[in-house]
Amino acid sequence: MRNTLILFCLFFLSCKPATKNTRPSTPLVIQKNENAITIAFGSCSDEDKAQPLWDNIIAEGPDIWIWLGDNIYGDTQDMGKMRRKYAMQKENADYQLLSENTLITGVWDDHDFGKNDAGKEYPMRKESQAAFLDFFDVPEDSPRRNREGTYHSFVHEAQGVQVKIILLDTRYFRDKLVKVNGKNAANTRGTVLGETQWNWLEKELNNSTADYTIIASSIQAIPEEHIYEKWANFPNERDRLFNMIAQSKVAHPIILSGDRHIGEISKQEWKGTMLYDITSSSLTHGWRNPAPEANQHRIGNIVYKENYGVLVLEKEGYEVRLMSEEGVEERMELDARR
Repeated sequence: MRNTLILFCLFFLSCKPATKNTRPSTPLVIQKNENAITIAFGSCSDEDKAQPLWDNIIAEGPDIWIWLGDNIYGDTQDMGKMRRKYAMQKENADYQLLSENTLITGVWDDHDFGKNDAGKEYPMRKESQAAFLDFFDVPEDSPRRNREGTYHSFVHEAQGVQVKIILLDTRYFRDKLVKVNGKNAANTRGTVLGETQWNWLEKELNNSTADYTIIASSIQAIPEEHIYEKWANFPNERDRLFNMIAQSKVAHPIILSGDRHIGEISKQEWKGTMLYDITSSSLTHGWRNPAPEANQHRIGNIVYKENYGVLVLEKEGYEVRLMSEEGVEERMELDARR
């Protein structure tokens, strides 16, 4: 990767004591890479907990920030309560500073959808979608306001690099999880995305001519062994997703996921296409008792600390980093030239 240009930005506080919603008095060094598109991403941010990573994220100088779900912990059918939680997250001074110079986008997962592990059976999904779109400042006249589901895509181009970002909704249309003895089991008949979203996704992939295609999923797509939520709980849907990506022949597909309260990088070859699933979680609370977990597709180690992810995309190659407050936890660098 080319050397980054270091820009120095100073932010000053009033004499009030610092709280988690005020800026620190120390100078913030922003490492803006003028030769690449920098995308930062993360998930699982409890609005009631300390949020120590925003300074580090801002210092990356990201062009885009992608929320990967559980952006708040709503867990309610009371939309007044849901909106108050969104407001608390949005009013965080550090988050406001990030949003001043960074394009903010993202997906939701179960806790900001409204109920743990919920899918289409959640009765307030339409109302919750409206609160979600308000959080992201989606214009009132946007077509996204008039359709079911929060899925969305856009193309970002800078520094001679073009990236297509596809944001999936893995909640609104998802069928119930199948449980056997209280544990998740394979649901071979249910859907994750619903047919309307599947048709939309196929067109988005087939029409992509970007240098990179980023697919934000919220739940993990590649890992298979663990007992928690994942695409592998719906094995036919997982196969369909991977087949669709492979058949579209999009350049350098990268899946981003959250949910798990760990960070890890997973890799799987599928019908001649190399797939990567970059999981970044949690921004505010990792595993209390770190333990080994099987993942035959994992590259490197599990990150148990609170973490966020960074993608640095250049024409010649790209870098992935999983970052904690202390610095780099896992890193992968790949050649993107064909």
